[in-house]
Amino acid sequence: MRVPRILTVILAGGAGGRLGSLTDHRAKPAIPVAGSYNLIDISLSNLHNSGFGDVWIVEQYKPQSLNDQLVSGRPWDLDRTQGGLRVLPPFQGGGGEGFAQGNADALYRQADYIREFDPDLVLVLSADHLYRLDYRDVVEAHQESGAALTMVTTRINNNPGDHGVVEVSGGLVTGFDYKPKNPKTDLVAAEIFLYETDVLLKALDTLVQRDGQLEDYGDQLIPYLVETEKVVEYRLPGYWRDMGTPRSYHQAHQDLIDGRGLDFDDPGWPILSASPRRLPAYVGPDGVAVRSLLSPGARVEGTVRRSVLSAGTVVEAGAEVDNCVLLDGVVVRSGARIANLIVDSTTVIGAGRELDGAELDPENGVAVVGRDSKVDPPSS
Repeated sequence: MRVPRILTVILAGGAGGRLGSLTDHRAKPAIPVAGSYNLIDISLSNLHNSGFGDVWIVEQYKPQSLNDQLVSGRPWDLDRTQGGLRVLPPFQGGGGEGFAQGNADALYRQADYIREFDPDLVLVLSADHLYRLDYRDVVEAHQESGAALTMVTTRINNNPGDHGVVEVSGGLVTGFDYKPKNPKTDLVAAEIFLYETDVLLKALDTLVQRDGQLEDYGDQLIPYLVETEKVVEYRLPGYWRDMGTPRSYHQAHQDLIDGRGLDFDDPGWPILSASPRRLPAYVGPDGVAVRSLLSPGARVEGTVRRSVLSAGTVVEAGAEVDNCVLLDGVVVRSGARIANLIVDSTTVIGAGRELDGAELDPENGVAVVGRDSKVDPPSS
């Protein structure tokens, strides 16, 4: 079987509004994860390990925060003269100019570039999830099926209605409902789509002519293809976690601590990153770290339990941190006690301050403390 020419398009322009203050200062794919990585590292590492070398990233919201992590694609061997990484910001002049109104619209705005590149297949990814996948397996299954579109699917236990819900029969996708109030199944689209290029471009043109404006893929594009073309599923083996809310972001880190999350330490499938090198983490003579992940540059003089500490975090003597995710540069002063929190970068929790995210947000059981905050102790 002929090896197809494959173009990967990562749609990385969304604002990630459900994450609240975590995306006030950064694009969603630039969010730190697992202490030493960023969310974009997952997709790019899967591509690197799968041997996919033509990768376009479509940006829109706060692109500089993402560009700081990409460094021309060097960690993933994408800094090439021919092919490699191509970053596509919004632009003016010519077809497709302006800001996209959703991820399908963002894809349509690159249609002329896709035609010029002339791939056989277009692999479209989001940068919102934790998972491991050899995309070569998806391509092989797609070619064997003769489908116009192969969508990667997974079953989830909680809130399938937050995603595109998929109905299948014998591997054939028979129904697709985008973020329904009453989902019929727990099978959802993992936001990994492999299209026949000509089918994709024709569908985008048809829908623009029909509707005048494209929005998200689940609103028009996928339902249209399910109705008019052969669409099949590829069931994702193993772990998948959406990172779209503070609760799911926090849970992904608890999964890591419990050994049920994504394996970041498999030498056969490395997760690569542009994170700067730091000294190893330090635990002081009276420091305690129990069932926690400490990133390079972290310093623990107090007590840390079931938490993830990013680079450069400091937990002073007498401070207690329970069930938290601390992003880079966070300082927890002496005597402070915090629990069930996601604390954004360079925030300082004042001496003696007590905060529990389960009390601040009982519905979700976790709360976010915004970037660069100064959480002072209560007045005496």
